[in-house]
Amino acid sequence: MNIIEKRWKHVRPILYKVVVILLTVLVYFMVYFPILVIILLSINESESGQTFTALSLKWYAEIFRNERLLTAIINTVTIALISTVVATIVGTLTAIGISSLTKSRRIQFMVLNNIPVINPDIVTGLSLMLVFSLLPISFGMPTMLLAHIFFSIPFVVLTVLPKLKELDPNLMDAALDLGCNYFQGVYKVIIPSIKTSIIAGALIAFTMSIDDFVISYFTTGNGFQNVSIWIYSRLGRRTFSPAVYAYNTLIVFVTIGVLGYINIRMNVRLKGEKK
Repeated sequence: MNIIEKRWKHVRPILYKVVVILLTVLVYFMVYFPILVIILLSINESESGQTFTALSLKWYAEIFRNERLLTAIINTVTIALISTVVATIVGTLTAIGISSLTKSRRIQFMVLNNIPVINPDIVTGLSLMLVFSLLPISFGMPTMLLAHIFFSIPFVVLTVLPKLKELDPNLMDAALDLGCNYFQGVYKVIIPSIKTSIIAGALIAFTMSIDDFVISYFTTGNGFQNVSIWIYSRLGRRTFSPAVYAYNTLIVFVTIGVLGYINIRMNVRLKGEKK
């Protein structure tokens, strides 16, 4: 029995590592395999996508020839850019305001901030649709833009607030003592200190906006479509264009490029600070 226990003590760590590696590989496979399939379909000459005939880049050119898809892409990017800028500014100022409150007040505001985050998208979409129907505003780009700003702000707050907690609480007092007013202190001292978290919050807001379907579906109108709604409308008509695969592939590579650039910049800056 002692021999078996000793062997099991040697085998158990190896078995544990094997199980962890297999689970890790399985998770990464489930996450990245659909992306790999989309990339392969984007360079497949066949329109059906069921068989791989030959390599071709014609679907990338089809993006610019398909007027409705191109319009949906422009709508998506426009909504994402505007909502990201507004949500980043409002979310950053909100996070600064929350961080200056007392602990009990801060907890109360964080509960209010987290409600849209944990709410199901369909609940948020229906709620916004009912609110917009009571306002003198036509459904379309304005309502979708307001909806995207609404659900992006909490994510910016959640990204910026932890960085604010890491700052020296006397930093703002020092800026005021050196002659800055409150707004100058925020602009010249606080914002530069939390710049990385602001960029991270903006990237999350942009990703949430460009990826959204459910809330956009309930708050759009007058024929205004983003890419996700355009894809959904084409699925029912069986007029799905493989150019969408090319568009999604471009989004993937642009995202990888942006993240790579940010990581390189951060590593260079950290190395410079160490020197």
